[in-house]
Amino acid sequence: MNETQTRQELKQAFERLNASNLSLTEQLDAAARSVKERRPDFAAAIDRLVGRLTESSAGSQAPQVGDEMPPFYLPDENGRVVSLGDLIARGPVAVTFHRGHWCPFCRISINALVRAHAQVAAVGGQIVAVMPEREQFVSDLRATSNAPFLVLTDMDNGYAMALGLAIWVGDEMQKIIAERHDLAKYHGNDTWMLPIPATFVVGQDGRVKARFVDPDYRKRMAIDDLLAAMRA
Repeated sequence: MNETQTRQELKQAFERLNASNLSLTEQLDAAARSVKERRPDFAAAIDRLVGRLTESSAGSQAPQVGDEMPPFYLPDENGRVVSLGDLIARGPVAVTFHRGHWCPFCRISINALVRAHAQVAAVGGQIVAVMPEREQFVSDLRATSNAPFLVLTDMDNGYAMALGLAIWVGDEMQKIIAERHDLAKYHGNDTWMLPIPATFVVGQDGRVKARFVDPDYRKRMAIDDLLAAMRA
């Protein structure tokens, strides 16, 4: 099977998962297996990246449960600046970090959050997604996923960096990603920095009630855990 066929098969596999009734964790696990089966070289490169990040304790300095969540002022796709303070004044907020519209694992995660939005809203909660992409690509993600929640631009990973979530992808992963995606165009810079996907459930007192931080971008906070934190 040639490279084009492999990519098409993977794309179709991810599309089927997005349309399935599996939980977010089940979808992500199945997606990781599909990559390993069809692109074992790529899966091995991801494992090496995760190993490097784990050895350096990447993400370990991010806010812990009980900590005050650092404030943010970030623009949405229309350039309107949104603050964490304004959001928590209306109810608890799940602040979720994503690599970008181009990442299929992030697409699965965003779609799961879209499906969970009504349940989150029913308990007075909110969801906000944060990505290091320019407004036009944030707008594209919102449109294609029908996201009813805010998606904000963290230009140059400034907020992610302040939380200890920004990482350099490394030479190997940079080469692999560059074969398909122009991150310099998406980000407006060529630093090859991405956020570790993470979720922080922030209460109205501004403190972290639950967190999920994992250098392995194939893993995200389970929706049930997010809902449980919101209800608590």
